[in-house]
Amino acid sequence: MRAMLISSALAAALALSTAATAAPTSLLPTQPEAVQAPARLAPLAADSAWTPRFEAAADELVTALRSRDEARWAPLFGGQWLAAVDRDRIAGLLHDRHSPFLHALFSKGYTHRAIFGWSAPASLNADERAAIEAGQEAEALVCWSAGGNGDGPWPVTAGEADNRPGRSYACARIAYSIRGDAPTWRAFIEQGADAADAREPA
Repeated sequence: MRAMLISSALAAALALSTAATAAPTSLLPTQPEAVQAPARLAPLAADSAWTPRFEAAADELVTALRSRDEARWAPLFGGQWLAAVDRDRIAGLLHDRHSPFLHALFSKGYTHRAIFGWSAPASLNADERAAIEAGQEAEALVCWSAGGNGDGPWPVTAGEADNRPGRSYACARIAYSIRGDAPTWRAFIEQGADAADAREPA
């Protein structure tokens, strides 16, 4: 009888030891995370307070890029805060014959421009939309394409503004702020995964 009790105690101890080393089981129900479709781009509204700001920034940016002078375009991408690898990448895009920038900005055809924001969710009411419009920060994508009539094709999502070879358009993201004493903006050129992960504005 004593032997049986010892055996039972050993079996119980082994069972507890095995349970302790096993992977913990969550008590919370787990559901696979729903894959959300990328937010679609939409042209900036002509009557938006942000439209003339982004248009002026886009004009300054394209002039600097067309100059191919790093002293002119680098300050628009962050100046001293622009990483050396990004500085080299942008310079390469302005000279690489496979770059969409070469065709969009330097071809003999007329260069068309489009400025896009992110489509607001349909669930937003008028007050929420007005609050976004009255915000102090905003982002937009400016894209250029040469030839045609300017109807596109243009990117549908930020992921398509990736400036990869073969695109018929070249794009830059502009982050604009009216906080502080003077409006400021900074440009970014994304490629590949960077474009897909570009932060959507609030």
